This record gives sequence, structure tokens and C-alpha cells, in this order.
Amino acid sequence: MSIETTVDGQVTTITINRPEKRNALTKAMYVALADAFDAVRTPIAVLSGAGGAFTAGNDLGDFLAHEAGDRTKTPARVFQEALLATQAVVVASVDGPAVGIGATLLLHCDLVYATERSYLQFPFVPLGLVPEFGSSYALPRRVGPQRATELLLFGERLSAVEAAQLGLVNEVLPDETALGKRVSERVATLAERSVRAVTATRALLHDRTDESVEERMESESKHFAELLHDPDTVATLRAKLDRR
Repeated sequence: MSIETTVDGQVTTITINRPEKRNALTKAMYVALADAFDAVRTPIAVLSGAGGAFTAGNDLGDFLAHEAGDRTKTPARVFQEALLATQAVVVASVDGPAVGIGATLLLHCDLVYATERSYLQFPFVPLGLVPEFGSSYALPRRVGPQRATELLLFGERLSAVEAAQLGLVNEVLPDETALGKRVSERVATLAERSVRAVTATRALLHDRTDESVEERMESESKHFAELLHDPDTVATLRAKLDRR
């Protein structure tokens, strides 16, 4: 299968496995990815690509064979909505090219780790297209309007190191082995945390409602008060107190 899913305890791993095409995505693969994210029931999800590529974006042959009609509910859009709807912390493990939607989807992941040989590329305008997956909204807010304009209009490669400097990548590792080890370490640490604390914090970070600082403080206080009575939190606090 081109999309493989495994579950291990608190972690669901979703792997794009079409290395002979640099993991380029077909309509069927988008549907499978959407189904995979819809089915996530663990607090953490890891998204990766097999064979030295994250994903080269759309399979152009498959993409050009699209049918006319409502473009708002394409398989790609269904996947995008599934990724946005997941309540899991999404960790991207990037080795190799992350092109097109392979780059724009990273803007919606919670944590991104990449190898030195990896790069991001937003090639929409050079292909005669416009950016997708909300990247024309999200990217300027992440890297500033001028840098986003340059990345989107010229579509040039952005190395993993440069992406990290811009805040689009959390950490750059020397190779695939080091990447796998680091992602495993980070995920294992998260898995040890209170599930309610992790998911509530993620929900707060993803809350895009237009609210004041005071309103956000109220939301945080509500979650904080609830978690103070959570058995896992109580146990953690007591263990911390005992170590003092």
C-alpha cells in the first residue's frame, strides 16, 4: 500500500510509501491519507515518507487527469480537512524533498524534524498555479510577508537549515538514522506526559478564534483548573513534590 499506518501505544505512524515516485501523491493516496488521519485515536501522530523523500507533492500525471466540477472537495482538500481536524499532536519526520503540498502541510504540523539533505519548495507560481492549503495565509504569519512573497513567487528550494532558521523546522539532524532516533525520543517524551494536558495545550495553540489576551487567559484558566483534578496531573505533581 502507498499509505501505511501502524499504531504503537500512544503513537500512530502514517508513512507515505511510494519511493519510486518520490512519494508523489495521487488522488487515491490523498483519500488514504484522509482516512488514516480520520482514524487516529492516539494523542500523537507521526507523518513520514519512505525511501529518502517526504513527498514530491502532487503526481502531475494524476493531477492533470482531474475531472471538472466542484474543486472545493477534491481528494487533496479532503486530506487537508482531515489533517486540520485531527486532535493528535502531529509530528512530521522529513527526510528529503518536501515539495508543494509536502511543504504546505508542514505549516499545519505541530512539530517538524528534518535531515540536512531535506528541503522545502513551494513551486506553485512557476507551475502557473497559486499556493494551496492556506499557505498564502499561514506562511507570511510564520516568516514575514517579504520572505513569504519570495518563497511563493519564485518557488526556489529552501534548505532544512534555512527553514529551521525561519522557524518552519524545529531541528535539523545529520541523516535518516539520527532523524529517526530524535523523533522517537521526542515522541516518547510526549507519550509520558498527561494525555489531557498535551491535547488541551495543542487545542489552545490551534485555537484561531479572534480573541483578546484576556479571553485567551480565561480559556487557559478553564483548562488549568480542570487538569488540577486530573489523576495523572495529581500523581505528577505529587511525584515532583516528593523529589524536592
